[in-house]
Amino acid sequence: QVQLVESGGGSVQAGGSLRLSCAASGRTISTYVTAWFRQAPGKEREFVAAISWTGVSTNYADSVKGRFTISRDNAKNTVFLQMNSLKPEDTAVYYCAADRRLSIATLTSAYDYWGRGTQVTVSS
Repeated sequence: QVQLVESGGGSVQAGGSLRLSCAASGRTISTYVTAWFRQAPGKEREFVAAISWTGVSTNYADSVKGRFTISRDNAKNTVFLQMNSLKPEDTAVYYCAADRRLSIATLTSAYDYWGRGTQVTVSS
C-alpha cells in the first residue's frame, strides 16, 4: 500500500507562489506515475499535472501551463508542484495521486492511490 500526504498549501494573494509537496510512504513510488488534481467547491475534481516515473515526461492542464511545474525526487519519495502566478481561480483543494502505470493519465479513475488534499486559497 502507498500512503500519500500533501503539504504546502495556504493562502496567498494573486500573483503569488506556493510549492506543494506530496510525500509517499509504505512503498517507493519511484516506478509510479504521479499526478496532481484539484477540486474547487461545487466542482468536479480536475486534472492539473502529471509526471512519469522517470521524470522525463510531464503533462499539464491548459489552465496551468506556463505557471505550474511538476517535479519529483525519487530518492526522497516525494513529488512537488511549484505554482507561480497564482490566480483566484486556482483556489481549490489539491490532491496528489499515484499509480503503477506505464504512461501518464489525466483521468481520476486511472489512479489507485490518493492523498487527503491540501487547501490552496488565492485572493484577488
